[in-house]
Amino acid sequence: MRLVVGMTGSSGIVYGIRMLEVLKRCNVDVHLIMTEWAKKCLALETDFDLSHVKSLAGNYSEDSNMAANVSSGTHKTDGMIIIPCSMKTLSSIANGYEETLVARAAGVTIKESRKLVIVPRETPLTSIHLENMLKLARIGIVILPAMPGFYNKPKNVDDLINHVVGKCLDQFNIEHDLFKRWGTSKPSVDN
Repeated sequence: MRLVVGMTGSSGIVYGIRMLEVLKRCNVDVHLIMTEWAKKCLALETDFDLSHVKSLAGNYSEDSNMAANVSSGTHKTDGMIIIPCSMKTLSSIANGYEETLVARAAGVTIKESRKLVIVPRETPLTSIHLENMLKLARIGIVILPAMPGFYNKPKNVDDLINHVVGKCLDQFNIEHDLFKRWGTSKPSVDN
C-alpha cells in the first residue's frame, strides 16, 4: 500500500507522528509532506526533531515543492491522510485552492477518486469550518475529527492518540491492534 500523509500546523502533531510510526511498522510506503507550521508545532508540542519524523517515511517533500511526484495524478497512490489538518488547509481543499503541496496532493487524491481522510483538530468549530467539512463530506471525503472514544477505558494520552490513529487506519483496511474493538469484551457500566 502507498499513502500520502500530510501534517499541517494544527495542534496535535502527535497524531501524525503516531500515524507515521504505525504505518512504518505495517510496511506501508509513505510519502510525507509537512507544512511550515507543522514543523513549528513539532518543536512546540514534542521533543522529536524533524529528522526523526522524516525517517519514519520512505519519501518526504517540502510543502512548497509543487513539482513533487504526489502533485500529479499519474503518480499512483492508495490515498491520503491529513493528520492533523488545520482549518486553513481544509478550506484550501474544500475550495480547490491548491497553493501548497498538501492541498495539491489532496486535490489530486480527490480528482483521481482515491480515498482522502482528513483529521481536523480545531475547537470550537465555526459555521465556516462546518460548511467546508460538509462540502468535502458530500463528495466522499472522510472527515475524522480527533475525537477519541472512551468505551475502551483509556489509561493515558497514548491510548487516546491510538484510538484516533486506529480509526484512520480502519478507513484503509490496515490491520492494527491500537485499541480494543467494541464488542470484543463486555463493557462495564459504573453507576
